[in-house]
Amino acid sequence: MRRWLALVLLVPLLSAPSPRPKTEFAKLIERLSEPGGYFASDNLVSNETSYLHVLGAFRALGIRGGAYLGVGPEQGFSYIAETEPELAVVVDIRRDNMLLHLLLKTMFAASRNRLEYLCLLYGRPAPAELAMWTDLPLGSLLDYIDGHPMDSTLHRKTHKALVRKVASLGLPLGDEDKATLQRFHDEFAESGLGIRYSTRNRWSRRAFPTNRQLYAETDLEGKEGSYLATEDRWRVIKRMHEEDRIVPVVGDVAGPKAMAAIGAYLSEKGLALSVFYLSNVESYLFRQGSFPAFVANVRQLPTSDQSVIVRSWFGRGWALPSSVSGHFSTQLLQPMSRFLELTANPDSVDYWALVNDAVDLRDPLANLVPR
Repeated sequence: MRRWLALVLLVPLLSAPSPRPKTEFAKLIERLSEPGGYFASDNLVSNETSYLHVLGAFRALGIRGGAYLGVGPEQGFSYIAETEPELAVVVDIRRDNMLLHLLLKTMFAASRNRLEYLCLLYGRPAPAELAMWTDLPLGSLLDYIDGHPMDSTLHRKTHKALVRKVASLGLPLGDEDKATLQRFHDEFAESGLGIRYSTRNRWSRRAFPTNRQLYAETDLEGKEGSYLATEDRWRVIKRMHEEDRIVPVVGDVAGPKAMAAIGAYLSEKGLALSVFYLSNVESYLFRQGSFPAFVANVRQLPTSDQSVIVRSWFGRGWALPSSVSGHFSTQLLQPMSRFLELTANPDSVDYWALVNDAVDLRDPLANLVPR
């Protein structure tokens, strides 16, 4: 009887699935991350129509290589495609943002070109003659997505396969995580290229751009510059994902662990920061009283003479030198050395002082910090 009972108890243990071994990539994410926090938006897409206006300044200042650090969703891919860093770290207070980036990572791995990637993201069937689309203009690819309705059966099938790939990385994925991945992917598929930035429990401005608009935006010279603008730019992101060089991290930029861990890891790798993309996060830090903690964290990052901060300014009618008519946002660039100088006493600085100290993007070499 005892032997029989022991066997009954042992069978469920033998048949239960063993936890997936963690990949080195998963271990790195866990090493750099801290417990997540809350923000009143899923932030699936950006709302910054000006986001590409800094690309010309990157080129003029020779900003390439090093380490990219940034917040948010896929917008940062365009900065990465332009500067081709050795390593990119995407840090965001929401665990959901990390999950979104892991889902996008699996899409890059499964795609042979830009159109197949877009089809996976938006739940559309890929054309039979996929290769002929490889070098077509971005507008043609977007027209294809707009011209084909979501295939719900195909979308469900591909989503399940992509989530299995996410799980294979070895990060623990609970039911809530899987539900989040499903909800995010469904929103892209159901909204198509018309998906917009939205906030929870608040009115969302119809003035926010669609993702189609964001993909088609240009730099200040009128050139398309998103990571989808050309096959070569998209392949920079695909290759970095395949080499585990785009690392999504859960962390508060003013928090106790993530930023310090990122700084230590960059130092281990001998990498200096090239671009730190912050969107308008600092405005929230000032409101919360956590800006001094953020400054202390930034001072732990390895930097060089070429390190820069990129911000987004939502001035609501207040124009700055780099503001462009017709754009809801203004992109700002500041040398990191200048930021460190201004924040030597962080309690004496306000947000307006930071945004008003930016390089004029139309002529970044003429006067790096215009007064």
